[in-house]
Amino acid sequence: MKMFEYMGKEIFAEFGLPVPKGRMVSNPDDAAQVAKEIGSAVVIKSQVLSGKRGKAGGIKFAENPEEARAAAQELFGMTIQGLPVNILLVEEKLQIDKELYLSITIDGTAKKPVFIASSHGGMDIEEVAEEYIVKQHIDVELGMQGFIANEIVRRMGIGLKSPQGKELVSIIKTLYKVFTQKDAELVEINPLVISGDKVIAADSKVTIDDEALYRQVDLPRVEERTKTEKAAHDLGLAFVELDGDIGVMANGAGITMGTLDTLTHFGGKPANFLDAGGGTGEEGTAKALELILSRNPKSIIINIFGGITRCDDVARAFASVKKKVGIPVPVVIRLVGTNQEAGRAILKEVGIEAYDFMQDAIKETVKLAYA
Repeated sequence: MKMFEYMGKEIFAEFGLPVPKGRMVSNPDDAAQVAKEIGSAVVIKSQVLSGKRGKAGGIKFAENPEEARAAAQELFGMTIQGLPVNILLVEEKLQIDKELYLSITIDGTAKKPVFIASSHGGMDIEEVAEEYIVKQHIDVELGMQGFIANEIVRRMGIGLKSPQGKELVSIIKTLYKVFTQKDAELVEINPLVISGDKVIAADSKVTIDDEALYRQVDLPRVEERTKTEKAAHDLGLAFVELDGDIGVMANGAGITMGTLDTLTHFGGKPANFLDAGGGTGEEGTAKALELILSRNPKSIIINIFGGITRCDDVARAFASVKKKVGIPVPVVIRLVGTNQEAGRAILKEVGIEAYDFMQDAIKETVKLAYA
């Protein structure tokens, strides 16, 4: 479960981590009131479960309450990465002398928590050279000991005897407590700001392990799925909205990922990830198609390798949707496996010739989308 930035900062404050003064608001008047209470310049941040808010225009600055109200009014009308802005975080604008990066997550290969740190934090952390990234695996039996935190700070190039270095050691040790005590999958601060002698968490990203939520009864529950994704989940389908324009349906997580990758390779932009799963019958397949059509794609690729999934069921569902509600965009189908010939015969009746190979089907899909 992903948490909004303001929620992550509330957790940080609970553990004694330094965060800017501020609070969450849900209307422009409250934004102005918080700015008045702070009494100095403020930053107003859209609260959506998405990165790159700054580049999307989802973060604004204000020098006084009236500017804060106007900026909030503008932000409330925005959509970022397909997500509407319904709440904002208004907090003091920090003096930024340097931006650092800290996070802790699970390394699945090593089967250990791994601390990741850099003295080059900020908006483009993904582009920081490997030589500036510090990685330190943590033995869960040993935990985050002082000498480990010292070593991380030393490798970051921050003086251990400086006020900032001492504060950073304390923050690293506390961040590990947040990670373990809140059953987190990820705890990230980017940027962690050096402001004079102070070190302050200017941002937060916290993701809680869904399987441990029963232990975290005090944490608020956040619904991170879009309306369409929730509808798909209720139907037992794995569906994720993407920002492209070609609808995708396949039967299995692996083949769906392969379809997305191949589509991108040939110049297509997927509008969604939809794994209809093994054994999805006619009704489930029909509903999956309706979900794809709700995204208004330019074309659709259906990639079925039938094992448990029967090709004739998929074909029958497609033919039913086409006859009942119509499909206003080109559809390309790759159909091989169980009951393949029966499925292809059904498709032929509605004017579709199925492909044998995924690459050929995807090339045609891209061609039809952008013709």
